[in-house]
Amino acid sequence: MPFARRAARRLGEQDRDSGVPAAHHRSIRRRGTRRGVAMALDAAPRRVAVVGAGMVGLSTAWFLQEHGADVTVFDRRDVAAGASWGNAGWLTPGLATPLPEPAVLSYGVKAVLSPSSPVYVPPSANPRLLRFLAGFARNSTAARWRRAMESLVPINGRALPSFDALIEGGVKAETNEARSFLAAYRTAAERRVLLEEIEHIRAAGQELEYEALTGDQARALEPALSDEIGAAIVLRGQRFIDPGAFVHALADSVRDRGGKIRTGAAVTGIGHQRGSVSVRTTGSDFEKFDTVVLASGVWLGDLARQFGVRSLVQAGRGYSFSVPVDRVPDGPVYFPAQRVACTPLGDRLRVAGMMEFRSPEAPLDPRRVEAIVEAARPLLRGADLDSRRDEWVGSRPCTRDGLPLIGATRSPRVFAAGGHGMWGITLGPATGRLLAEQIATGRRPSELDPFDPLR
Repeated sequence: MPFARRAARRLGEQDRDSGVPAAHHRSIRRRGTRRGVAMALDAAPRRVAVVGAGMVGLSTAWFLQEHGADVTVFDRRDVAAGASWGNAGWLTPGLATPLPEPAVLSYGVKAVLSPSSPVYVPPSANPRLLRFLAGFARNSTAARWRRAMESLVPINGRALPSFDALIEGGVKAETNEARSFLAAYRTAAERRVLLEEIEHIRAAGQELEYEALTGDQARALEPALSDEIGAAIVLRGQRFIDPGAFVHALADSVRDRGGKIRTGAAVTGIGHQRGSVSVRTTGSDFEKFDTVVLASGVWLGDLARQFGVRSLVQAGRGYSFSVPVDRVPDGPVYFPAQRVACTPLGDRLRVAGMMEFRSPEAPLDPRRVEAIVEAARPLLRGADLDSRRDEWVGSRPCTRDGLPLIGATRSPRVFAAGGHGMWGITLGPATGRLLAEQIATGRRPSELDPFDPLR
């Protein structure tokens, strides 16, 4: 069968899957296409639905308002109820790298099956998870990591300016300059891994200033480090936030500017008609919009699949809790060998870690919390790790190639925004700003080229 005929048949199948009339796809193709996708609607959308009230979804809603859109945000639970609440809150474009990396392959089967491992896969992994992990492993090579890193550099450069644009535009929140941002190790030999990675990051075009320190120099900067620390790296130009507080402030700003946020409203279906797209939530009828943005985190694929998005989005669950400390650090502290991240939040220290590939609905596993505690205990001074509060687990949306899914689907009215892995907070505002520009103007910013949801 000739290629064109096969493509037409596949498009026809997609018509049946998504409820989009074939005649509508033909009209799309007449206006200029990319894999059967309209590059622009006839007019800028006025009424836009955003599915997901985390950092990515609310940033997209806010920047769409900058283009004059009337936005309604739906969330199955609440504002910042998913991965946006309990994560480390780092704004670190210098470290926003692809999750699949050669070091992951070195863990081995025995390690990833251990409940105390920083990267954990349950022995009862289902076929879908096994498919994801196989693709993840294929992308964990030096060559693929380098290509993916080069793809992230342009959007990383938009990260901090996009936070500044939100604050200058009226979001009542702040970002904190990290006076010290330390990656700490027991030995200089352990530190060599990150030093090499930083050089690869810089070779890909990402700016990142750093300095190598001895253990004593690191403790002079940050007394919360124990005597176990024998080497460190201090990173310059990074920031951090209280992620839950920031996302709630962002939601308040969206509301103040006339947007609607509907919580406890799980989106169960999206319908496509000529000239509009409709959203149905649990117990409600369809409601019409001009455009829909799917920013629903680990659930993105459930709604996006009918619009041609075939990439698997897997929950990579992270854990955190907060503890009292004798002296709150001046900035984040990272223990890369243990994969434990610490962030000062008010008068307490948030301690986060773990990459657990498991169902997003699974309950918090106390063994993961204990694993983080035991990893951090010998490395921190003055932290009462037995007086924990706010124990939390949240699901980061991870893709097999480590790159997010941002842009148009096969429908010209449905857009995807998700799959950022560990970097949804750092890259959320930049994603929203660039995607809002694409939706409003019909022109895809070059920074989004590598993140095609249909790849």
